[in-house]
Amino acid sequence: MKIYNRVTVIGLDKALAASPPVIIAANHCSNLDPIVIGAFFPRRLRYLAKSELFNFAPLGLAIRALGAVPAKREDLQGAAGALKFLVERLQSGEDVLLFPEGQRSHDGRLKPLEGGVGLLAAKTGAPVIPAYIHGTFEAMPRGSRAYRPAKVVLSFGQPIYPGSPGTEGSSSKELRRSVIDSLERSLKELEERSF
Repeated sequence: MKIYNRVTVIGLDKALAASPPVIIAANHCSNLDPIVIGAFFPRRLRYLAKSELFNFAPLGLAIRALGAVPAKREDLQGAAGALKFLVERLQSGEDVLLFPEGQRSHDGRLKPLEGGVGLLAAKTGAPVIPAYIHGTFEAMPRGSRAYRPAKVVLSFGQPIYPGSPGTEGSSSKELRRSVIDSLERSLKELEERSF
């Protein structure tokens, strides 16, 4: 893929400073996002991808090789199973990748975050590494099946440790909310720097 010749990675040292296992929490603009992150993060990442993506051979093969597991969005049992899968991966020492916006952006800009990453961090104590990817929307926007060469920047922020200053809370719900708020602030800062 030509796109890999144009990727700049910023702050990887911040991500690697946190002891594994970690949760990489990234914005989501394109089906290329997990491929780019997986190709440039030096440890294998486990993550869930919607099951339909595995039907498209080149993409399905690539994301499976990079650690993806199929998941059905509509299936509520699937959501519980997804959480269980990710908790088990983290408890076994594996790093995981999440896209806390829940789905790809329609315009390439950051959307409000869902709470799953906060729940996962609170449940496992794993640090959350913010990651912002810019340029994949231009390379392969939502709805596109082909990609165009584009300059892509993958930026990592400072780790967010559940229970550390800035993520404190007296209840699990408060801790989850605090992790999400810290992540959202970090992703917005990374987004502003990428334009």
